[in-house]
Parts: sequence; C-alpha cells; structure tokens
Amino acid sequence: MKDEVVRWLYLAAGWTALGLGVVGVALPLMPTTVFVLIAAFCFARSSERFHRWILSHRLFGPMVRNFREGRGLPRQARFRAVTLIWITMGVSMWVIHAWWAVALLSAIGISLTVYLYRLPCAD
Repeated sequence: MKDEVVRWLYLAAGWTALGLGVVGVALPLMPTTVFVLIAAFCFARSSERFHRWILSHRLFGPMVRNFREGRGLPRQARFRAVTLIWITMGVSMWVIHAWWAVALLSAIGISLTVYLYRLPCAD
C-alpha cells in the first residue's frame, strides 16, 4: 500500500514538472530543461511506460539523454534556470524579510547555481 502511494506521488510530481516544463517553452523565465529532467526522474520511479515515452520524445528526449549520458545542459537552459532561481529567491527574500529565510534561500540559490555551472555544456 505504501509503495503504491509513493508511486502515485512520483507520477503526479512527474506530470506536474512536465506541465511546468511545457509552460517554460513559451515563458522566457521558466526553465524547461530542469522541469523535464525532474519529470524524467519521477517517471523513472513511478512508470516505466512514461519514462520510455519521455526518453523517446522528439523534444524532451534529447535533453534527458544528454543529461543522463554526462553531456550536461545546453548553455541557454542553464542560464534560464539560474536566472529563474535567483528571481524567485529574490522575490521570496523580499516578501519574507526574516534573516533566517534570507540565509537559507541564499545558501540554496548558491548551491544550485554552483551545481548547474559545474555541469558540462551540451552545446
């Protein structure tokens, strides 16, 4: 029972991430690649069918395969992801105004930025 609930949560998270990735195709500040990678991660843990589908998809498949094979992210995707991270972190810091929240969000933002820029470029 517990495993089935976890599987459904991964499946829901995968479709939510993929939906955000699709929205990111049209919105300049939404990082499509990052959300597609999250969706692939969730599908790998919830549905073999959807995992195969995203790997073979004409638009999403190359992103996931490049990342899995160690070729990293395209330069534009990395830039968009880091830009979105810092815009949302900045807005959150401005809204919350608590020192501990600013410190935590800064640490998360710095960690994500370092991680993304240490990945190899796929283009």
